[in-house]
Amino acid sequence: MVNLTIDHKNVQVPEGTTILKAAQAAGIEIPTLCFLKDLNEIGACRICCVEIEGKETLAASCNTKVEEGMVIYTSSLKAHYARRMNLQIILSQHDFRCAACQRNGSCSLQKICADMNINDVPFQQDYEKSEWDQSFPLIRNAGKCIKCMRCVQICDKVQSLNIWDIVNTGKRTSVGVSKMRKIAESDCSLCGQCITHCPTGALRERDDVRKVLDAVHDPQKIVVAQIAPAVRTSWGEGLALSDGMATEKRLAAAARALGIDYVFDTNFSADLTIMEEANEFLERLTHRGDYQWPMFTSCCPGWVRFLKSQYPDMTKQLSTAKSPQQMFGAVAKSYFAKNVLGVDPQQVFCVSIMPCTAKKAECELPNINGSDACRDVDAVLTTREFDRMLRSELITPANLDEEEFDSPLGTGSGAAVIFGATGGVMEAALRTAYYALHKENPKPDAFQAVRGLDGVKEAVFEIAGTTVRTAVAHGLSNARKLMEKIAAKEADYDFVEVMACPGGCAGGGGQPITEGREMAGTRAAKLYHLDKANPLRFSHENPSVLELYSSYLEKPLSEKAHKLLHTDHEGWKMPSR
Repeated sequence: MVNLTIDHKNVQVPEGTTILKAAQAAGIEIPTLCFLKDLNEIGACRICCVEIEGKETLAASCNTKVEEGMVIYTSSLKAHYARRMNLQIILSQHDFRCAACQRNGSCSLQKICADMNINDVPFQQDYEKSEWDQSFPLIRNAGKCIKCMRCVQICDKVQSLNIWDIVNTGKRTSVGVSKMRKIAESDCSLCGQCITHCPTGALRERDDVRKVLDAVHDPQKIVVAQIAPAVRTSWGEGLALSDGMATEKRLAAAARALGIDYVFDTNFSADLTIMEEANEFLERLTHRGDYQWPMFTSCCPGWVRFLKSQYPDMTKQLSTAKSPQQMFGAVAKSYFAKNVLGVDPQQVFCVSIMPCTAKKAECELPNINGSDACRDVDAVLTTREFDRMLRSELITPANLDEEEFDSPLGTGSGAAVIFGATGGVMEAALRTAYYALHKENPKPDAFQAVRGLDGVKEAVFEIAGTTVRTAVAHGLSNARKLMEKIAAKEADYDFVEVMACPGGCAGGGGQPITEGREMAGTRAAKLYHLDKANPLRFSHENPSVLELYSSYLEKPLSEKAHKLLHTDHEGWKMPSR
């Protein structure tokens, strides 16, 4: 152990501890800006600088290790003025039109400047300006970049895609797309993790709120919304709602308050996805020699983009089942439009509220649509966009009474709810595959071995005398490790689930930004609670799904089901290929 003094307080911490961590252990707060624990501890911003007795220069607390007998002052006059100066220098190279920034009110730089009482910038303002494809789902504003390198480290170390890189030198040092590419030409998976870990508004999703509002106010449009499972665990975070107020029924009420005509639960189409995907898996097992193994899940468009760019030879191994988002859009613009509403599918405007940025690109794929209405999904809003939309329309969810989702596309099982957590798709599919083979339900939690936040999870199950070898990965660096093992034939699986974002959709790139906290585990726990509390825990028992098959689709994997609910992943190419 090492003994030291921080702000006149005696502190004892293990050897190798940083000053920042030691101060936190003692209840002393040191502001940080570029710091990300275990990922970005480079001391680039110098906001965390502290004074060490006997040292001429200030030290970055995030990467300076404690020493026996150290005497440290976190808020000495010298440290205070240096911190203010560093902030003012950053601001001189920053477009600080905060009122027009999406991160206004949730920006780390803004908060620190307020905390430090920064009310002037005594230097000439000179920030970077660059062009960016505003149609791309991920937007970068160079003028708001503070060169903290968080995006670089997240993309390199957590997602292993190396999309971002340092460009230029000296005063002109900046961050840009690696290999001098345009973003639309890169391998970007659109996971959005760079957005959620950016401390400012330098990175954001393309804002499609106006597009949705225009549809809402168009008397010729019937606006239909679907809300993803993971959204219900997080939407309240951006609105300062308690868990007791941020319920799924109040979420439905809030969407209706926006003027949306029909509000459905994506859990319905998650159950539909399981019916198709589980039966597809069993079909492949029955004709094992006709297929390459393992079969990969296809619910996550970020993962699909990753596989197609990094391991294109394995594209055929993806399940052909569309994601729940796209299945819902296809059903909404065929069955719901024609058979329920009796209207032209072109009148229906389908909007998805998702925890994901990659969904914005997924709905624009050329061969993803199965209905006869041009686009099955017309617009995708992230959880953050939905929250901003509520604020812009002056809607206070806390004042709304709870409301049910609409029917018949609003019923969902507990199995569908856990789609939002890593391992959830696998678990839900295995529940239904078990039923298909045994003609009886397993215990609802029989496959919980695939749960948890380990980067790669493996589990073997015996189902009707058949051994099913499974693996689950989340975060693309973990996915890469798994894929390398599969490619090298060092691992043998039957069924593999991959989610691009750490923690799955619960930690999606479209979720509310919580500086310094990774919320995927907390949100996932809420999803498992909702699953356990749901009287309906199996996708194959969803009465709305069964009715859809009975009256419209006939059965899983039917010709009509294939047209509406399946896709050819080889029908489009990644830009880098």
